[in-house]
Amino acid sequence: MKIILDENLPKALKHYLSAYEVTTVQEQGWTGVKNGELMMRIDGVYDIFLTSDKNLKYQQNLSRRSIAIIELPTNRLKLLSTITDKILAEVESISSGMYVQISLEL
Repeated sequence: MKIILDENLPKALKHYLSAYEVTTVQEQGWTGVKNGELMMRIDGVYDIFLTSDKNLKYQQNLSRRSIAIIELPTNRLKLLSTITDKILAEVESISSGMYVQISLEL
């Protein structure tokens, strides 16, 4: 499974996803690429896009995309580390084209 982390997420989040092939927008050289263009670049190449951009689902028409998107509640690693089980569960269960929001509530 190929996962890409949005540039708004800490690169250290990759350590929690070490069982998967994970890269970041920055590592691909796409820093600053707008969401529409980014979606075109990653759709069909990656399986899952992790982001904390709460506006993505309102700004983009995601209905024709095959990539699964997981929206995280924050980009603060300290808080994300408290919900890694939830993140990993969603990574395992999400299907192509789905959009899922994860909350901080345990």
